[in-house]
Amino acid sequence: MPQGFSEQERAAMKERAAELKKEAARPRGGKAAADELDVLAKIAEMEQPDRAVAERLHAIVTATAPELAPKLWYGQPAYARKGKVVCFFRSGRVDKERYSSFGFTTEAGLDDPSGLWPTAYAVTELTPEAEEAITALVKRAVGTGAGS
Repeated sequence: MPQGFSEQERAAMKERAAELKKEAARPRGGKAAADELDVLAKIAEMEQPDRAVAERLHAIVTATAPELAPKLWYGQPAYARKGKVVCFFRSGRVDKERYSSFGFTTEAGLDDPSGLWPTAYAVTELTPEAEEAITALVKRAVGTGAGS
């Protein structure tokens, strides 16, 4: 028997509805800056170690793909091209999971000829190797990396 949505899922849906309402009310001129401030404020609210991971991911994504605009998506940081989310961070603490995740939507150019590819990655810390991998994935997702 289906249980319905979890408490975290219901909270995320309410946050998304509030985000859409807030976006619609914003004047177009300062929307990008306001969206980024919302993302930075959400990251600042996170508990450690998620905050440190989210801060570093934000720096990596914005430096690697400046064409992606930071915005909130279901109450979590995301990065969009022309309004459509390409990649996102999910806090494990907020989702009550043992790890956070960094994922990609169907807008990301990660398709593999094998017909199989990952769309999300568990993140517990950002080692130099993990940062390199994320940088390469973001480049590929936006069409500027090897294999794009």
